[in-house]
Amino acid sequence: MEKIQFKTESRRLLDLMINSVYTNREIFLRELISNASDAIDKLYFISLTDQHVGLTREDFAIRIEVDKTARTITISDNGIGMNAEELESNLGTIANSGSLAFMQENEENLEDIDIIGQFGVGFYSAFMVSKRVDVITRAYGSEEAWHWESEGLDGYVINSSGRAVPGTDIILTLKDNSDTDNYDQFLEEYTIRRIVKKYSDYIRYPIKMEVEKRRPAEGQEGEFETYRETETLNSMIPIWRKNKSELSEEDYNYFYKEKFYDFENPLRVIHSKTEGKATYNALLFIPARIPYNYYSKEYEKGLQLYSNGVLIMEKCPDLLPDYFSFVRGLVDSQDLSLNISREMLQHDRQLKLIAGNLEKKIKSELLDMLNNQRETYEKFYKSFGLQLKWSIYKEFGLNRELLLPLIMFYSSKAQQLVTLEEYHQGMLPEQKYIYYASGETVDRIDRLPQTELLKDKGFEILYLTDDVDEFTLKILHQYEDKEFRSVSSGDLGLEDEADKQAAQAQSQENQPLLDFMQEVLDGKVKSVKLSQRLKSHPVCLSSEGMVSLEMEKILSSRPQDNTVKAERVLEINANHPIFPTLRRLFAEDQERLKLYTDIIYNQAMLIEGLNIEDPVAFSNAMCEIMAGQFS
Repeated sequence: MEKIQFKTESRRLLDLMINSVYTNREIFLRELISNASDAIDKLYFISLTDQHVGLTREDFAIRIEVDKTARTITISDNGIGMNAEELESNLGTIANSGSLAFMQENEENLEDIDIIGQFGVGFYSAFMVSKRVDVITRAYGSEEAWHWESEGLDGYVINSSGRAVPGTDIILTLKDNSDTDNYDQFLEEYTIRRIVKKYSDYIRYPIKMEVEKRRPAEGQEGEFETYRETETLNSMIPIWRKNKSELSEEDYNYFYKEKFYDFENPLRVIHSKTEGKATYNALLFIPARIPYNYYSKEYEKGLQLYSNGVLIMEKCPDLLPDYFSFVRGLVDSQDLSLNISREMLQHDRQLKLIAGNLEKKIKSELLDMLNNQRETYEKFYKSFGLQLKWSIYKEFGLNRELLLPLIMFYSSKAQQLVTLEEYHQGMLPEQKYIYYASGETVDRIDRLPQTELLKDKGFEILYLTDDVDEFTLKILHQYEDKEFRSVSSGDLGLEDEADKQAAQAQSQENQPLLDFMQEVLDGKVKSVKLSQRLKSHPVCLSSEGMVSLEMEKILSSRPQDNTVKAERVLEINANHPIFPTLRRLFAEDQERLKLYTDIIYNQAMLIEGLNIEDPVAFSNAMCEIMAGQFS
């Protein structure tokens, strides 16, 4: 028969298909298997009312055959097949989908049928790897079989052929290898296995292939022989489509570790099926351990996305908000609008609905874990709590209502992690603020002089050890009716009116001494004052303004922010034995007072974990005092 040319539009689209639409060559097998599954679905649908089909569901299968010598791959099905007119319509005109037409004609009766192809272009992905494609097919109810063949853009030929039963064979003759492309890989058994497992594992019909196996050679000790056996490559029934009652904890754990390459069981399994505005199955997992690259640019968030059991995207980031990016799992839906290649997803209303539902579900499960499996939640939080706090800060508190119930901080009183609600409920009646202290470790924070008086009064303090913690609280500003207040801030709300007046009188009396010490420090501090927060310690640093001492340390570690400084205040404990000495030196030996002032300031810097400007001078000054070189 004379070669038929593709129409100009189809010719252009075929060129686009081969060179642009599909970015991953191995997709061809997924598309051809999906088409075969569609063809079987159509005949199975007919068999429900037509006994002449003569096949039960168990009789349907997709077969793959590889011939390395001929360099061919054959994908066969015993589905509905095509007649000559359908071959011309479906394969001769690109982007004309027989599956879509069939689905539209029978949409009221397709409850148990999965039709994947909706654009009529998947078949042409075969030309990404093939220099020639042959299709031998016979339609159900027809006495004739047909042979469609094409080498791509030059067109196609349709001839009569011989096939005894309905169904379709698609024979791909692979392209020759080049310096940049290795097409031989698709002739290897392990490559076929991998592609089927990755993309088509949950096609509802068995995908069978004859594979090579080994067994002990009969009568030959220690020897093995190879033999060939037909094997089903796919598991067919997705675990997420089963009822929860059919599955055990071991089933979920095994699936998670095998699917997501983890060696540890997940902390939580979220298995849900939703119908309505958005119909989908979701199987999500909360990992027990943080991935090694989680807080790096290399980490890709997202859930696996399936459409009717066929993998569409390995990572679909739009299904997860950033703050829940640690969740692993998959979503399977038949309601998604896929683009022409099925490699990318159209950003449509259904996707947003699914993402919104998943967000609520994940939060609900985390809250349940927090309330009913506290130890498990704390294990989760130590790995991923930083992400929750960072998300509040990064979005300027936009998601505070959603995330606030989930975040925790270490408590000075409880000696463990507590939620903000737990802290708020435990506040003393006279307590004005939610107090916090920042530092590198809990032990270091616990020894800060600024915390001593608050703990003595029975006030709980939140210990912030992550860099983002204080920035997050600054964004939040308050929880319920209580403002967050650093133990190093100016006013801790501990004094009544009488105390304030007494403190003011004492400060006025010693103001000349304090002004002298401030002048000695020459701009290193904004002021020197008598402290109302110290109990047994002689000195500490506090800060005024928006930038705290801990924030200064964090910002200074970043090259672009090393000019940001806190407004430091040197506080002196008037009830400590050092203070009378300072008063005496101010009256009798101001040169020695200068030395003491520098030492006191550097001591306060060290307590805060800040670097002192001249360690050598500080060491020499300490030695001078110890040696008594000043008279």
